[in-house]
Amino acid sequence: MQTAKDAMNYVSDKASELTNTASKEANKNVAKDSDNSLSARASAAKDAVGDKAGELKDSASAEANKHKAQH
Repeated sequence: MQTAKDAMNYVSDKASELTNTASKEANKNVAKDSDNSLSARASAAKDAVGDKAGELKDSASAEANKHKAQH
């Protein structure tokens, strides 16, 4: 039963990681676009950093759950 739960947690963490990755990339594009205001660009850059942190956290959690599910 725990193995199934670990597998489900892996899938959830992986989905969250991919969502953070997509959000990070979108924010990076906003931050780079010189047509946007300085405040919008700064906010997008800050959000991209937060998305990267979330991406790394979810990736680590997914790997841990993957290893638990395999054992």
